[in-house]
Amino acid sequence: MQKKRSMTEGAPWKHILRFSLPVLAGSLLQQLYNTVDTIIVGRYASEDALSAVGTTGSFTFLFLALAIGFSAGNGVVVAQHYGAGNEKAVRSNASTGILFLLLLGAASTVIAVLTARPAYTYLLNVDKSIIGLTVTYFRWYALGLVFQFGYNIFSAILRAVGDSAATLYFLLISSVMNIGLDMLFVAVFRWGVAGAAVATDISQAASFIAAYTYMRVKYPVFRFRLNEYKWDSSLVMRTVKVGMPISLQLIIVSFGLTFIQRAVNGFGKTMTASFTVGQRIEMYLNLPCNAFQTTLATYTGQNIGAGKMDRIKSGVRQTFVISLAMTLMISALVWFLAGDIITLFSLSDKAAEYCLAHLKAVALINIVLSIYIPVFGVFQGSNHSGLPTVVATAALGIRVCVTYLFRHSDIFGYTIIWWNGIFGFGLGSIITWSCYLSGIWKKNAKISSHE
Repeated sequence: MQKKRSMTEGAPWKHILRFSLPVLAGSLLQQLYNTVDTIIVGRYASEDALSAVGTTGSFTFLFLALAIGFSAGNGVVVAQHYGAGNEKAVRSNASTGILFLLLLGAASTVIAVLTARPAYTYLLNVDKSIIGLTVTYFRWYALGLVFQFGYNIFSAILRAVGDSAATLYFLLISSVMNIGLDMLFVAVFRWGVAGAAVATDISQAASFIAAYTYMRVKYPVFRFRLNEYKWDSSLVMRTVKVGMPISLQLIIVSFGLTFIQRAVNGFGKTMTASFTVGQRIEMYLNLPCNAFQTTLATYTGQNIGAGKMDRIKSGVRQTFVISLAMTLMISALVWFLAGDIITLFSLSDKAAEYCLAHLKAVALINIVLSIYIPVFGVFQGSNHSGLPTVVATAALGIRVCVTYLFRHSDIFGYTIIWWNGIFGFGLGSIITWSCYLSGIWKKNAKISSHE
């Protein structure tokens, strides 16, 4: 098996940049079309519709966490075998991973549709005036979950063999299609939140088809016949063993954000609309550290497979510098352009006032996030993905606690909704770097197996 894109040779920073930039660009495209989606809903539907779409974020992220986590777990296993040059194991783990994620996506659709109304009514305490819009959007959105799960597993497998650029192409297709369909369904047909959700479903289906087609055409090793998609419990357990902590980490984040969203909803629809926009922009600040986390997971997995542990430490040092530099640049842009950015979303004056304070705060706070999130990739790629879960639990726990403790206080008041990050991310940084420097990630760092 040829390894033209292997990260086990040459200067680490070159591999890291070459791999991470397409991931970063793809994530940027994804955020851009999410932002445009929000702008279109705000301009051509209503602020209530904007609030409804925004309040679904934490619950939709719950299902995205499953897709990303188990896909990433399978990707780490494939990357380790790819680094070791074991084509048979690469092929068998990939085919089983695809079947597992597609079945999980189908099951998630059923669960999401059935639990939508009670979840938003009782768990998130959504304002009664927008509960109908919220449930409508989420149920239509949930119909496309199988495509979301499928796209994520295809992308994870391609990244495992070093092809991160391909995901950029798929997201470009999805982004352009989603924006065009948003304009058609929401601005022209006036389908409101249902139109926005259907546009997302169709665009995800397009990226799913594009990813599947590309993988089969580009890589003969992934040209599976239909009868090769067999359920193998031992191989599924390998994916679950690595992927469960990653999913759990993201699920914990989702639940933490759900409780924070509940606190936001308690301040009324205006704050909900503001928070929706603030979160959309905050995602841009998270792009570099998330891209480098994905990169380091693959980089670590391949180098463990090749038995080159020293390269991992060099990669971490170089990634830290690059990630921090990129985040500083994006934070500066958000800080100085916050007012101009907010005008794009047609918020009311009060909502815009909230949002400006939100963006100014997170432009500073997310610098702390960029310091430690990339290091999660080392733990994930070395079969220690449980540690990021512990860190995420601690960080989100602190964020939720301080939010409810100070939301009605004279010290912070409603501003704790965004300032809670300084407490959580600060703790996360301390724990992550302490564990990394202790060398705990080296223990049992080997090719993942079921035994």
